[in-house]
Amino acid sequence: MTSALTRLRTLRELDTDVRGGRSLAHVFDSGLLEVHRIAAEAVAMYADTNGLDPAAFPSLLTMENELVGFGCDLVDAPATAVGTVTSGGTESIMLAVQGARDSRPEVAHPNLVLPETAHPSFLRAAHYFGVTPIVTRVDGHYRAQVGAMAEAMDRSTVLAVASAPSYAHGVVDPIAWIAAAAAANRIPLHVDACIGGWILAYADRVGRMKPAWTFAVPGVSSISIDLHKYAYAPKGASLLLHRAAADRRPTYFTLGEWPGNPMVSTTMQSTKSGGPLAGAWATVQTIGEDGYLGLARDCFEAVDRLVAGIKEVPGLELVVHPDSTLVVVRTDGSCDVFTVADEMLERGWHLQPQLSWHGEPPTLHLTVSAATLALVEECLAALRDSVAAARAAGPTRVERTILNRLNLLRPGDLTDEVFDDLMAAAGLAGQDGGVSVPGRTARFNVLVNAAPVAVREDLMATHVDRLFRPVRA
Repeated sequence: MTSALTRLRTLRELDTDVRGGRSLAHVFDSGLLEVHRIAAEAVAMYADTNGLDPAAFPSLLTMENELVGFGCDLVDAPATAVGTVTSGGTESIMLAVQGARDSRPEVAHPNLVLPETAHPSFLRAAHYFGVTPIVTRVDGHYRAQVGAMAEAMDRSTVLAVASAPSYAHGVVDPIAWIAAAAAANRIPLHVDACIGGWILAYADRVGRMKPAWTFAVPGVSSISIDLHKYAYAPKGASLLLHRAAADRRPTYFTLGEWPGNPMVSTTMQSTKSGGPLAGAWATVQTIGEDGYLGLARDCFEAVDRLVAGIKEVPGLELVVHPDSTLVVVRTDGSCDVFTVADEMLERGWHLQPQLSWHGEPPTLHLTVSAATLALVEECLAALRDSVAAARAAGPTRVERTILNRLNLLRPGDLTDEVFDDLMAAAGLAGQDGGVSVPGRTARFNVLVNAAPVAVREDLMATHVDRLFRPVRA
């Protein structure tokens, strides 16, 4: 038994450090070590429980109802509001789309209206549930265009979508106006507040403008808001909140006519560990209202200081001023963000590069947490050094022969042989044609970024497919 734990500790050393405030992607750090300890203990305590049957585990029912109640209070929910704890933002979003579709069984060909900056999980949900996505353009500040969304809505629209904020740019859509357009067409509006809703709820209380996005806006019918983001709970837990119980009911799956026990599933899972729920409940109970207010204050201050400092880094510029806690930057062309990300990683900082989009250059995404505040100056110093190193090296380029070959590819052309040839030509092939997670990813990211979009998707899928292969005895 101890040998397995020893190996786990060795493997864990390969991973990104989720504590210490230096990871600005994928994880959220409150900086409160005692809270993390309590949450981990709660997860372990409930790891072998099952949320499928509240009669068997009534403690899980109590914790879920209390978490949903805390979330409802955050987002100005009416007394009629209800909610569900899910495994994460993607499940919350997928249930919102599935529930909207099933609430309109008379619609033969349902569609979903959303801005192009909406989270990809909506397109995934549309794909899974047979809903046609109608994607509308955003304005010059990356916010949804109300007129375009209103024009796209029709009698077959079962749901409209807005973000608070959008992931890629960190800005809030004009939700009050979108809600009015949706209500005029008798269409429910889902607000995706997965990444930023928990902290945006405190914005006005720490002296910042609070955009209109909660249930206080007439026409908002449901909201998704993640607990494992700015509630700082362990992965994975999210809330899907509905204005009324009737709106939630279509998300349930029930079956009474089969030889087993009657089936009622409130989420896409049946069996589900109570660990993440207990971890989220323990985190929220421990931090509390005043604690979250202080964490929000620290996080917004860190954002302000980072934004001011980034403006002074030669070669870097803000893409758009953030409405929340997501800071997005690009270079002036003297270097590429992929190399900057690699240089930051070598200095102990994990940032997320984003590919080019609609002809705009790639960007660098910083997810700021409360724990970032104490390290702002260190982060800015690392950014200055990383950009200087990237500018000295110059932008990473794709050789013309490889670029030509990429442009000739069509979806489905990327066979294993073609992929191997591309990796070899780019100097990215491993032993025996294998691939691995590279220490520096700039060269691969530049290759993917240079490919046409459909081929880009094939490249990424093939690379991931190669990563996930069984280790046989």
